[in-house]
Amino acid sequence: MGKMIRAAFVGLGMVVAGASAAHALQAGGVEVGSLETGSVVGQPFKELTVDVSFYAIEIGEMKTWYPPMTVIDFKTRPGSPVLLKVTNKATAEHGFQLSSTATDRTTPTVLDTKLVLKPGETQYIGVPISDLFYSAGTVLEYRCHLHPGHVGGKLLMLK
Repeated sequence: MGKMIRAAFVGLGMVVAGASAAHALQAGGVEVGSLETGSVVGQPFKELTVDVSFYAIEIGEMKTWYPPMTVIDFKTRPGSPVLLKVTNKATAEHGFQLSSTATDRTTPTVLDTKLVLKPGETQYIGVPISDLFYSAGTVLEYRCHLHPGHVGGKLLMLK
């Protein structure tokens, strides 16, 4: 009888832990906007430090997102939301997609955000820490979702 009660509590604990993880991911949400008007989980973009800047650039005939590899070390970084600056320095419109490297992109724990930038345009992406930590894995990919032949990159999160 004691073992059954213990098993029931462990099972209930696992269900509650799983439900809170999904709830935390959906509670924050990724926000896209300008530096002056954007905010994420109640914090204005202009009060946050830009963690990473991405640039759509053209090198000869190659179109790519720069830098090709980025690392954010969360062991030394404060727990505020992550702010990404995305700028299109190319001559044509480009897309920016930041997503988990997981093969199944339909689960609620997969981060997937897209935006389209005109030439010279800059947008900011605010991502709650919970959304990053509950996303599948520690590597996110960024690429141009409008042009599959363009070169993307990877964002490594050290937790």
